[in-house]
Amino acid sequence: MRAIVHRPLVVVWLVGSFTVTAAAQDKGGIRAKPSREVEQILKRTNAERARADLPPLKLNPLLSKAAQKHTEDMARQQKMDHLLGGKTPADRARDAGYQFSYLGENIAWGMAPADVVSVWMKSKGHRANILNANYTEIGIGVAQDADGRHYFTQKFGRPLKAE
Repeated sequence: MRAIVHRPLVVVWLVGSFTVTAAAQDKGGIRAKPSREVEQILKRTNAERARADLPPLKLNPLLSKAAQKHTEDMARQQKMDHLLGGKTPADRARDAGYQFSYLGENIAWGMAPADVVSVWMKSKGHRANILNANYTEIGIGVAQDADGRHYFTQKFGRPLKAE
């Protein structure tokens, strides 16, 4: 099986001031406890950040919602792309209610969940996203297509500060 890793996308955008309350973040069908695969990817991502003396990323439910939806869309279409259905990574974050000052995305498919972070770390652009000090939060999506292939999304962010 051939593992395919796509170039990372980094979007830096300043948007209007808007904050989401904790109560609003808990709505929308966001899983209360992350899956074992998501926890594994988060742990490995934060281990790489710790090796670089960076603080750990916190799992954000809104980024997780956007990452999971995109991953499921890629698996359903059996297509790996940052642009699906006319939506960019920034569009998906905003649609999930996440207001950001920095945003990035890594995607991959065709490997086991246990291997995806090490594969991303071998790619200059993906590694740069994982080790970007501007990011403080992360959302992670994992899904399988009809043929059992895994798809992955890491959605990195820094929330927009309330003024």
